[in-house]
Amino acid sequence: MFTTTPIEGLLIFEPRVFADDRGYFYESFNKNIFLEAGVKDDFVQDNQSKSTYGVLRGLHYQTGEHAQSKLVRVLEGKVLDVAVDIRPDSPTYGQHYSIELSAENQLQFYVPRGFAHGFLVLSDTATFFYKCDNFYNKASEGSIAYNDPTLNIDWKIPHEDVILSEKDTVNPSFGKHRLI
Repeated sequence: MFTTTPIEGLLIFEPRVFADDRGYFYESFNKNIFLEAGVKDDFVQDNQSKSTYGVLRGLHYQTGEHAQSKLVRVLEGKVLDVAVDIRPDSPTYGQHYSIELSAENQLQFYVPRGFAHGFLVLSDTATFFYKCDNFYNKASEGSIAYNDPTLNIDWKIPHEDVILSEKDTVNPSFGKHRLI
């Protein structure tokens, strides 16, 4: 089942889970179901990361012909997942949407091209998985500071608990990012 968000293009997918005393089963991706919801991406790359509490990865995006749509989910733990609309002609340009994704709620978040994306680990550890419809290209990478005051994102943990990569400590402010 798909749920729309206030920002056009962002979708939440809640899979049908079959659970019993042995555990559970669900289809995490079925191209036909996603096509029915209007998601026509041809996913070509899967990525997975494991992080500890407070690790924030983002806000990242790819530009030009290397832009990426992503379908993200959490295999273990809990994260706050955030997408920022950076489509210059969008009526929601500069707005963000956040959602808690966890192994327990099994929700997935579809982030189309034209968004900066990031996530913050809220549990002791989290294993994060995502599908991309385009291959990563370092020369086309862009980023935005997670704590940009214009975006005013509530990351749900104290600022002093946030752990960034060296690269993410120098991300530019929202007004200085490269347009897609």
